Amino acid sequence: MVRVTTLSSPFLLGFDDIERALDKVTKASGDGYPPYNIERVAASGDMPERLRITLAVAGFGRDQIEVTVEESQLTIRGRQQDDKAREFLHRGIAARQFQRSFLLAEGMQVLGADLSQGLLSIDLVRPQPERVGRKIEISARD
Repeated sequence: MVRVTTLSSPFLLGFDDIERALDKVTKASGDGYPPYNIERVAASGDMPERLRITLAVAGFGRDQIEVTVEESQLTIRGRQQDDKAREFLHRGIAARQFQRSFLLAEGMQVLGADLSQGLLSIDLVRPQPERVGRKIEISARD
């Protein structure tokens, strides 16, 4: 069976990685936890324009959250353990685990992460590449 892809045009050469990225994104879980924002932060002073991902992680401490980047994928994991020493009369806030992943474009770099007032903010930047053009010489064959 031949698979028809969205990038099957003969004019799109070398876009295999993009196609794999699209497949990965469509297979990502649809869980909405934790909620998150993505914003563009304007350049200021010596800081370039960047993207900021902010996740609502109330109840999680710094030692319960792990942020990793592997093969252009940013993954944020949260793990909470039930405290067996506590006796709850009502349990409305569950100890919960999560994993949220973002696929990063080539060249994206994670500047850092900050946890403040239940919000985890992760700043990303894409260094601007130099625009280089070159002329291709045409050889003549007789």
